[in-house]
Amino acid sequence: MRAAVLQEIGQDKLEIFDDVEATGFGPGRVRIRVRATGLCHSDLSAMAGVLPQPAPFIPGHEGAGEVLEAGEGVTNVKAGDRVVVCWLPACGACPACKRGQTELCLAGFMNAGTPNFKRPGGDVFGFAGTGTFTEEVVVDAGCAVPIPDDVPFDIAALIGCGVTTGLGAALNTADVEAGSSVAVIGCGGVGVSAIQGARLRGAAEIVAVDPVVSRREAALRFGATRAVSPDELPDAKQSVTAGEGFDYVFEVVGRSATARTAYENTRRGGTLVVVGAGAMDDFLQLNMFELFFDEKRILPSMYGGGDVLRSYERTIALWRAGRIDLEGLITHRVPLGDINEALDQMRTGVSLRTCIEI
Repeated sequence: MRAAVLQEIGQDKLEIFDDVEATGFGPGRVRIRVRATGLCHSDLSAMAGVLPQPAPFIPGHEGAGEVLEAGEGVTNVKAGDRVVVCWLPACGACPACKRGQTELCLAGFMNAGTPNFKRPGGDVFGFAGTGTFTEEVVVDAGCAVPIPDDVPFDIAALIGCGVTTGLGAALNTADVEAGSSVAVIGCGGVGVSAIQGARLRGAAEIVAVDPVVSRREAALRFGATRAVSPDELPDAKQSVTAGEGFDYVFEVVGRSATARTAYENTRRGGTLVVVGAGAMDDFLQLNMFELFFDEKRILPSMYGGGDVLRSYERTIALWRAGRIDLEGLITHRVPLGDINEALDQMRTGVSLRTCIEI
């Protein structure tokens, strides 16, 4: 089968091979025919070595498709079911799951260290234990989440990561209050989803911050009340909050420099939500006095900060009701063979989400 493979960490291009085999099918496992997958910035981060991932590997973790085969003991899905790929499944038995913090379950991360593909030259890993830039993938049953028949594969793929992460950051982690002021730094697919979440919660002012003009224009369509470049953020802070700072600031870039900017633009007693996934050697510097004196809440948001399956259901309900726009997030579509075009679209910032149709 065909798949897009990164041979070595640090390479910026993927190679398309047609001799890849999905491995590991058996009891408790599911084989999925991937129909659509989104390109998430985390895929680029893994390719660059920012996020740890063994190589060679197949990127992609935001996917949807149909079940080809369900292994012995699998009860949640059967052949023919439409599913979204969940890259962070909950085991249901660990301390985090028992506390209701299923997004902190480590079971899914254990899969990332086990190859789930192979080529004639040897084993190939799947990013985050999945690897959806391919025609088929074998995953644990918990990674295959059934979706209703009326949810298109491209929409379902977005729900698998970016939309769930952004919406959840606003709805679960921040619990944005009606009438509040919000700034979102980084307005790709995840940032725009956070904007939609803040709008749902009734935020009075939502300032989108991004260096790319097309993304700022898109942010306004999705609910931002104004959109500015990073250089214009100080003026927006003065205009919207009289210089005090925003009630909520979302950092959706994953860099210490933008996290520091987010902190400085959060009002005293306000909330900074860290959504972007950054590098282990990129340190955010805060002094002990400002931590004490400003009393700002710093809340990391992992995969939307809530129960993943419930978040999927909520997102589908909001989409059906017309309360959120998911179709509009897909700005580009490419076939698997043009995957490197999709990578360039994300690197240059021209896309919110590129759908790879397989």
